[in-house]
Amino acid sequence: MSADTLLDFQNVTMAFGGNKRNPDGVVALEDLSLSISADEPSIIAIAGESGSGKTTLARLGLAMVKPTAGRVVYKGQDLWSMSSQQRRDYRREVQAIFQDPFAVYNPFYTVDRLLLTPMRAFKLARDRKQARKLMEEALEKVGLRAAEVLGRYPHQLSGGQRQRIVVARSLLLQPKLIVADEPVSMIDASLRANILTKLKQLRDEFGISLLYITHDLATAHQISDKILILYRGRVVEVGDATTVIQHPQHPYTQLLVSSIPRPDPAKTWEGRVEIPLEELSAGGDRAGCLFRHRCPHVMPECAKTPDDYAGAYGQTVACYLYRENGAPATAQ
Repeated sequence: MSADTLLDFQNVTMAFGGNKRNPDGVVALEDLSLSISADEPSIIAIAGESGSGKTTLARLGLAMVKPTAGRVVYKGQDLWSMSSQQRRDYRREVQAIFQDPFAVYNPFYTVDRLLLTPMRAFKLARDRKQARKLMEEALEKVGLRAAEVLGRYPHQLSGGQRQRIVVARSLLLQPKLIVADEPVSMIDASLRANILTKLKQLRDEFGISLLYITHDLATAHQISDKILILYRGRVVEVGDATTVIQHPQHPYTQLLVSSIPRPDPAKTWEGRVEIPLEELSAGGDRAGCLFRHRCPHVMPECAKTPDDYAGAYGQTVACYLYRENGAPATAQ
């Protein structure tokens, strides 16, 4: 890991459970490596269908669960061997935005409490006057007026307002990284563009990196710099977000992209891949390419786990279709 790495996932594997029939348990994430730069703020999207390991990755990055194997390192320090001061700094500098904006609120308190709690915990304000000023500034940064939201209860606000208040709460702590797990999936379509714009501003105006967890490739394309495609806990394709979505190489990525709805219902979904969904056990055999049971290009070689090869447009692809390109010299 270089000195300019903020958060580093080093060959991380996460398995849950385990019994006599399946001693390894259910593998949610397998041998994943990902580095987030400290010097160049970016938005990295983690995409895949339900059960691909996206939320597990978010929970590992937030130190909510300890990896079964590998390490998650923040500024050179393993998350699970930090001193109390290092953990306090980490808790301030790495913030989370979750899927349901209502779930983070206590319905018996006004939104003021949500904003005041981190300021008290980290002693950000000398007195109530300064605390009020900091709250107003944070709300203004996400396009809200303090007079319209402070003093109100969660049920009196729209979903978009609640989600933007969560973003404002994160900004109060001046974080280095925000882990956003499906932050717009429960918000009306009319409000999503506004929230996504605010998320991009975190990178552009405040120098904050984002780990953007999503199943929606359309929004990933809209705001992300880099994207990792997960399938059953393994990375199958990684590269520049626009490149991967416009020129998908792995058959699974092609399937995801072909499923993006087109604005003209009269037009067919070009390049759509019709693949029958085969029932797979979450704790089943993980030998070979995990997508081979659904892949239209399956070959005998697919019984062995593929290496990472160079795709036609510069991305990295874990698929034997690209073995003639050779394995890339350096990981992206």
